[in-house]
Amino acid sequence: MTPIDDLDWPGMAGALDRWGAACTGPLLAPDDCAALRAMFDDDARFRATIDMARHGFGSGVYRYLAYPLPPAVDALRQGAYARLAPLANAWMAALGRAHRYPDRFDDFRADCHAAGQVRPTPLLLRYRPGDYNCLHQDVYGPLAFPFQLVILLSAPGTDFTGGAFALTEARPRRQSRVEVLELGLGEGAIFANTERPIAGARGVYAARLRHGVSRVHAGERMTLGIIFHDAA
Repeated sequence: MTPIDDLDWPGMAGALDRWGAACTGPLLAPDDCAALRAMFDDDARFRATIDMARHGFGSGVYRYLAYPLPPAVDALRQGAYARLAPLANAWMAALGRAHRYPDRFDDFRADCHAAGQVRPTPLLLRYRPGDYNCLHQDVYGPLAFPFQLVILLSAPGTDFTGGAFALTEARPRRQSRVEVLELGLGEGAIFANTERPIAGARGVYAARLRHGVSRVHAGERMTLGIIFHDAA
């Protein structure tokens, strides 16, 4: 696993400010990815399983990990949060929001639990031919962190084809913009969960974002999603 502090955080912060998304480069080694893929069928590791078609979310299956999280997932969640919290607070200030996020992930999680959000939200997602994920936002309660991290656990072109990760941005009185992130095995992307500040002619405004996955054409696509806020 690539240490979180070794990533190009200034470059990623610039991409997040400009586009609402940033690729991390390699985060997990192939063996790490294989271990997480193998975990998908171990019921004891999960608190809930969601059939996307049943709920109208798309097609495919995702499973929320239970506490305690796998060590690699916990390390990524804590380390990435600490590096993203200053940018999250800068965005809150730019949008005129009073809320500020603590420096340490454990303090943020304590805030979530005090607000009644106690269920872990990191998850594994599995897509097979014909599966897809509708555009959505991951908000599980009143307290939400403005960024998410997704890591591809399968090799594109080898394990699967299709299944592109897409991010849409809706701006007032303009057509929506689409960002497609191309990831390799073990590579990650950080993206805005619900909104981001954009400077306009009349000051800063909030652009609304949603994310999803296009239809998988062949094979099996698996990802690790790291959401920083817990669920109510």
